Amino acid sequence: MSTKLPGSSTQQASADGRFHRQDASFRDTISKGGRFEPEKGRYHLIVAEACPWAHRVMLVRLLKKMDTVPDLLPVTIVDSFLSPEGWCVGSREVDRPFVKGTGNHIPGHENKMFLREFYLEADPSYQKRPTVPVIWDNKLNTIVNNESSEIIRFLDTAFDEFLPNDVRGITYYPKELRSEIDEFHSWVYPYINNGVYRSGFATTPEAYEEAVVPLFEALERVDKLIGDKKFIFGDRLTEADIRLFTTIVRFDPVYYGHFKCNIQQIRGGHYPHLHRWLRTLYWTIPAFKDTTNFESIKAHYYSSHTQINPTSIVPIGPIPPIEPLDS
Repeated sequence: MSTKLPGSSTQQASADGRFHRQDASFRDTISKGGRFEPEKGRYHLIVAEACPWAHRVMLVRLLKKMDTVPDLLPVTIVDSFLSPEGWCVGSREVDRPFVKGTGNHIPGHENKMFLREFYLEADPSYQKRPTVPVIWDNKLNTIVNNESSEIIRFLDTAFDEFLPNDVRGITYYPKELRSEIDEFHSWVYPYINNGVYRSGFATTPEAYEEAVVPLFEALERVDKLIGDKKFIFGDRLTEADIRLFTTIVRFDPVYYGHFKCNIQQIRGGHYPHLHRWLRTLYWTIPAFKDTTNFESIKAHYYSSHTQINPTSIVPIGPIPPIEPLDS
């Protein structure tokens, strides 16, 4: 079986210079009565600390205190450097700045070096880029899901029977706010979450401008929407906050410079409500700070995307990567 997959360190734009994100291929859920029953000792989460999509899942895992339950959803963190072989789950040395992951401790699969090997075991005909996050089923030796927006939805409830009482029943997609959350995602995802990538990986001026201008228009819109509220929808933390945070916390350290999203920074006073919201989440809710590794984030983007930064030099700033809450 070939292990050659398009899991390279480059993300390619199409012939017209526009970046198009590939769709996830594994879309099952963990739920009672289904193929993937909630169980201890069965599932494993594979993530990259650098990746905003994987970061969403890491956040929900900590917010729901899954980390406090042994063998419920252990985590493997890949190296920050995304090489032509794809994400590395093992242990290696490379000739550029990178942050080591945890190494591969998935029972029965410790010999696997790259994420692509899990994808090919799950589906020998798989031909796309192997991406994170991944929920791996060690019982059926397959991937349950690799779409972050779906994973954080079913993690809301999937393991509640095993969790501490104070987080059982907590949902970040409450019924009374679902229509508002869905409407929020309908423009935040294309213009902000994916908009930074569409700007950074554009290969023509036209493709770049048609991504970066709407990006900053959407940032203005978010800033006004937040206003004086603690969270996007008032006093309740929802997946809208979680999904936006993982992009905004990377904005000044990476997207502003590396992806040429440099009309404004989040800091500096242009987005006062958004900037306060970001710092409030980071400095007052431990899960947000504890899952944010600025060293890994910067090392990944600046070292891996050699088509954008061929020297792989990781810039020193900004200092600090996120400002204090009282600044």
